[in-house]
Amino acid sequence: MNYNTQRKKLSVPEYGRNIQGLVDYALTIEDRETRTAFAHIVVSAMAQVNPSVKESSNYKHKLWDHLFIMSDYKLDVDAPYPMPTIEQVESKPKPLSYKSSVIRFRPYGKLIENMIDKVIEMPEGEEKQTLIEMIAQHLKKAYLQWNVSSCDDDMILQHFEQLSHGQLKLHEDFKLHSTKRLLGTYQNPKSKNHFQQNQNKKKQNNKQKKQIQ
Repeated sequence: MNYNTQRKKLSVPEYGRNIQGLVDYALTIEDRETRTAFAHIVVSAMAQVNPSVKESSNYKHKLWDHLFIMSDYKLDVDAPYPMPTIEQVESKPKPLSYKSSVIRFRPYGKLIENMIDKVIEMPEGEEKQTLIEMIAQHLKKAYLQWNVSSCDDDMILQHFEQLSHGQLKLHEDFKLHSTKRLLGTYQNPKSKNHFQQNQNKKKQNNKQKKQIQ
């Protein structure tokens, strides 16, 4: 399990690591149209963190500014507002108040549930299917951050089924990325070294047992 003290500092901590993880994931999407659609869903999830932000006349502009800040000004999408420059961001965003709600699966957070609800409302098509698969992959990534040892693909897919109330369908040939691949993306160096050390110890112990036999 990774602890907050081992992770990099958040540029906009008010949104938490779940949103930051989604922003980081958006940066890896190669197709611009899909990346833009995913960014809009992330912004919607950000707004749900604090419904009172909608009282501001320019709240949508602020949300997009925060999104660009969290992407370290690297997110290239067709946004309704221009990306702010570092010089324009003169002060930190005001702290947001959080709306309490029941989280069905703690490893994923309420924001993922809200994103799934948004995708359910989308019209059927290739774009929706792409987002469905992205969210499923993200569930496994999020779970690995929470607990590496007990992550199982069938369990992740079952969670996806429950979170979407059976309304989002994955193709029969869909497969989640391997744990090894995802750990290489999400584990910090200390965690990776610790994981590798454990693997090396297991191999050494097995080798010694064979020699004794």
